Amino acid sequence: MADGFIDLDYSEYPAEVMQERASAFYDEVRRRRTVRDFSDRAVPREVIEACIASAGMAPSGANQQPWHFVAVSDPSIKHQIRTAAEEEERAFYGGRASEEWLSALEPLGTDAQKPFLESAAWLIAIFGESYGVSEDGSQVKHYYVQESVGIATGVLITALHYAGLATLTHTPSPMGFLNSILGRPSNERPFLLLVAGYPAVGAQVPDIARKDLGGIASFI
Repeated sequence: MADGFIDLDYSEYPAEVMQERASAFYDEVRRRRTVRDFSDRAVPREVIEACIASAGMAPSGANQQPWHFVAVSDPSIKHQIRTAAEEEERAFYGGRASEEWLSALEPLGTDAQKPFLESAAWLIAIFGESYGVSEDGSQVKHYYVQESVGIATGVLITALHYAGLATLTHTPSPMGFLNSILGRPSNERPFLLLVAGYPAVGAQVPDIARKDLGGIASFI
């Protein structure tokens, strides 16, 4: 065995079992929908911790893991985030966004009001580290930050869904207020604000369709 390497922990399945597992996973994730109506029911911190730990297993450029997750349940901090986010959203809907962009959003029924930022049990602010900081204070270059954080975010969304929670990806622009409110350093850039919790009783989602396999993939 080469120095610095360990044996792969891998489980192989017969082809029919692989198909069963792949189909079961598809059946599970096809139920995932973005939710905008959240219950204020509490969600155990341990559930959120396990899901974030799963996200931390995502691959990253040079294994530098250039991400940081801030999980917020404190009502006062959630209120601060909502206030700042809605200020940016009012600017977005009030003129910053093009008519084409607003037209694309219309079927989703979105507007500048974001009550879910307070009603949902958890907000998870996801940051990408543009560079690392070593123990001596020097900068460490990070590679493929956006791609790495995007993959980790996808794992987190899927883990939260698998755990039985609803989620919403929220990206007010700009999001620099998250650094200020959450006390994050300047080398971290907000990537996404993930809302997580139980859906409200009677929650509804837009009646929209997903592209089928032929619309998203080619096999050669």
